[in-house]
Amino acid sequence: MDEDVYFHKNVTYRAWKHSLRFRTSQELFSSHDIDTGTKFLLRTIVEADCKPQRILDMGCGYGPLGLTLKSLHPDSLVHMVDKDALAVVYSRQNAELNGLDSPEIYGSLGYDDIKRSDFDLIVSNIPGKAREAVIAYLLREARYYLSPGGRAAIVAVAPLEATVARILSETPGVEIILRRNRAGHAVFHYRFSGEPATPRPEQDTMERGVYHRKNVKIRLEKLEYAMQSAYGLPEFDSLRYRSEMLLRALKDIRKKKISHAVVFNPGQGHAAAALWKIIRPESIALVDRDLLALRYSRLNLILNGCPPERVSLSHQVGIAFQNKEKIDLSLGILREEEGKNASVLTLDQASGQLSSGGMIIISAGSTAITRLVDYVESQGQLHIGRRERRRGSSLLVLEHA
Repeated sequence: MDEDVYFHKNVTYRAWKHSLRFRTSQELFSSHDIDTGTKFLLRTIVEADCKPQRILDMGCGYGPLGLTLKSLHPDSLVHMVDKDALAVVYSRQNAELNGLDSPEIYGSLGYDDIKRSDFDLIVSNIPGKAREAVIAYLLREARYYLSPGGRAAIVAVAPLEATVARILSETPGVEIILRRNRAGHAVFHYRFSGEPATPRPEQDTMERGVYHRKNVKIRLEKLEYAMQSAYGLPEFDSLRYRSEMLLRALKDIRKKKISHAVVFNPGQGHAAAALWKIIRPESIALVDRDLLALRYSRLNLILNGCPPERVSLSHQVGIAFQNKEKIDLSLGILREEEGKNASVLTLDQASGQLSSGGMIIISAGSTAITRLVDYVESQGQLHIGRRERRRGSSLLVLEHA
């Protein structure tokens, strides 16, 4: 399957004297067109005539903010980051599509992975569903990544305006230099004066608990494991049927020799933690688009006694690896919202790296699994070892034919 299974449409954005084209994905924010908040924020930056030389786009999506600013300021240095690997992929595609070959585009969980700290402009479209603790983190810790006199410019949906205003007003050293409302959005430009009350934190967001929700113990029959759960990820205190089915399937193969395992779309890390407790493979590769899910899953593996050196993280789209090492077990829950073609691609990639005698264990909604069964039967390369249904969810166990 060579086609881009995530592609939605092309959109064009007329930005002053520049015309930019963007490939969009249904999986990324504002896939139909450049959203009004982004356009509003860009207009205020242009009107402010701040002539930035070093720009950070925090949460870049498919790239409308960072790439538009790069086109308007071609000599500027631009970094664009997102926790979603699909956003990184599409931003890179759109940079190439528009002949903008110098932006640095990479994955980062908040500011954790930012490569420098001397930006004179940080921009962000604050997610509408972000928790207050995350909003405060994004707004306040911009100061550690701005050069003296640099500004942050953010846009938020109207329901978050009061929260943003309060956080900024309660933050020592913040000067709001522009505040404007329009079409259901609020824009703030602000900068920091004086020395920060505290130095830049040495701990990352995980260690400081920025996303932390609660500590829980999960029990399923005789299986028990500990979890630290995060806001923004499902199953924070209990298991859905799809996860329960995965865990029970692991118990059924507990005596099988598994050296190398892959857990895709790991979420909080339930399947990964159960895999370690039940089977203890030599290596566990965690694969996901979502950097938050990857890091919490790794945290929960270590919390349950898995040595850190046995865990690897792959922040990527799809589950194909560059190395040719064969996988004895690949398991996970499908992202059904990505669509049928993406599910088939996941299966093909898992099958392509399966060892002789290896297994694939997938859970999803029953409709999605039925489609995969039809595909498997049409290809004849995998054997259906087991299929279960429970309350609208299904499990599929596959082996080499």
